[in-house]
Amino acid sequence: MKLIFLTSLAMLAFAGNSLLCRLALQHTGIDAATFTSVRLASGALVLWAIAAWRSGPRQKSLGGGWLSALALFAYAEAFSFAYLGLTAGTGALLLFAAVQICMIGWGLYRGERLARWQVAGFVLAVGGLVFLLLPGLSAPPLRPALLMIGAGVAWAVYSLRAKGSGDPTRATAGNFVRAAPLALAISAALLPSMRWDGAGIGYGLASGVLSSGLGYVIWYAALPALKTTHAATVQLSVPVIAAFGGVLLLGESVSLRLLLASAAVLGGVAIVLLVRGRAATALTPSADSPPPSR
Repeated sequence: MKLIFLTSLAMLAFAGNSLLCRLALQHTGIDAATFTSVRLASGALVLWAIAAWRSGPRQKSLGGGWLSALALFAYAEAFSFAYLGLTAGTGALLLFAAVQICMIGWGLYRGERLARWQVAGFVLAVGGLVFLLLPGLSAPPLRPALLMIGAGVAWAVYSLRAKGSGDPTRATAGNFVRAAPLALAISAALLPSMRWDGAGIGYGLASGVLSSGLGYVIWYAALPALKTTHAATVQLSVPVIAAFGGVLLLGESVSLRLLLASAAVLGGVAIVLLVRGRAATALTPSADSPPPSR
């Protein structure tokens, strides 16, 4: 029950990033760059405090590195600017699809071979993404959609670099601490168009402290008890939670195109992950080792 609770809480936190960003940018006066700066700076502060408390006075340096921080910064900036023109559900689906397709593609590039059903699942997922972006009345605006895909690519790079990076909380804290000044520099460069808003700042703080900072800590607490395939598969719920949250909390509508694309993308990725999990279990009976951090 504790594992289910922690995992569910982490998924709600991840979906919460989409909802809070969309809520701030569409229903308050804050601009995208300021929202990103508040999110990364507050996330850096809470993660640094948690990492310092866990490590004690002996451990003064943080983990992570500048390349990972650049990927985190690129993801966060593109994520916020994309939500100027996307609904919560569409944005979360585009982000998730880009992340998973990039990571599966990286595995293929490194020599991983897919079974027949995995190939079918991968093609289905890519087809669902293409279908969502096809021109039409219900298609998302192209520029924000491409920005969110770019955010997904950056997050995939960040996730791949996180594997084997040691203590995930310290690594994430270090990356947030490095990425925050970069976001502040963007805000300074866009100073003439900066718009402060009390409610928007509050949503940015909630995104940074709760959905990003504490959300990652909760996820890393649950991750060692989850098989790799289960950890990846449970993240299929994030776009669904974001879409339903957008309908219930933001009054957004869900088009038939989004529903069909979601079924194709999430179903295709699930096939790839579940077939991979069965193959790994057959080859390695003790494949219960902690999965790589994300």
